[in-house]
Amino acid sequence: MRLRPCIDIHDGKVKQIVGGSIDDKNRTALTQNFVSRKDAAFYADLYREKNLPGGHIILLNAKGTPEYEEDRKQALLALKAYPGGMMIGGGISPKTAGEFLDAGASHVIVTSYVFRDGKLDREKLSEMLSAVGKEHLVLDLSCRKKIDDAGNEHFLVVTDRWQKFTELEVTMETLTELSSSCDEFLIHAADVEGKKAGIEEPLCRVLGAFQEATGFPVTYAGGVHSLDDVRLLKRLSDGHLDFTVGSALDLFGGKLSLEELIAAANE
Repeated sequence: MRLRPCIDIHDGKVKQIVGGSIDDKNRTALTQNFVSRKDAAFYADLYREKNLPGGHIILLNAKGTPEYEEDRKQALLALKAYPGGMMIGGGISPKTAGEFLDAGASHVIVTSYVFRDGKLDREKLSEMLSAVGKEHLVLDLSCRKKIDDAGNEHFLVVTDRWQKFTELEVTMETLTELSSSCDEFLIHAADVEGKKAGIEEPLCRVLGAFQEATGFPVTYAGGVHSLDDVRLLKRLSDGHLDFTVGSALDLFGGKLSLEELIAAANE
């Protein structure tokens, strides 16, 4: 189990937000937990000093907007500060992936590009694999919960900054099948992202069981706000599931420090 650091960028600033509050049609709906006065390079340099590789940079604005271009500039500063130490996601396509890999990203993180009309597009996934190689591709299967008519929970992948549901459910079978097409998974529990109210336990059980059975790298994000949450993640995955902490981190206005989180991961 490892702590995977994060840098979320929105409107050209490092922020922590409530994930489910992003709404392209109503920008005032956005709930911001923290807006940093420091640039993305500051955080990347700190993660490098603390020897915390494998973290992720996420560009949260819609691709093609002026705000996305500001996000991109910040991301490139962070990659320069920690070359080879961080992954990047948000608006990634085969045409843009090379720029970020050349700038120092270890992997590109992809969700929306490989989905069309709510379904996984195998052709687009193949295009991405051809462009960057399996060893540089992380599939972001961030998801939200839906309850069926029988009252059963299903965690469905969401795209476009967690605004659109797809038909793909996060299950042992899905993870096993897609693991042949990427190097890692990154999975945000979007319903609890940024709320500092605890992890999505049913989802973590699935991820933990898959990770324990296969050893395939998975990073979970969403709701971690205490050391007890980290210990629960460890129990659910027998210590294999990596995790990210955002709004609860003292760097982003929370109460948990990098040092105590690293120690909890190593207990």
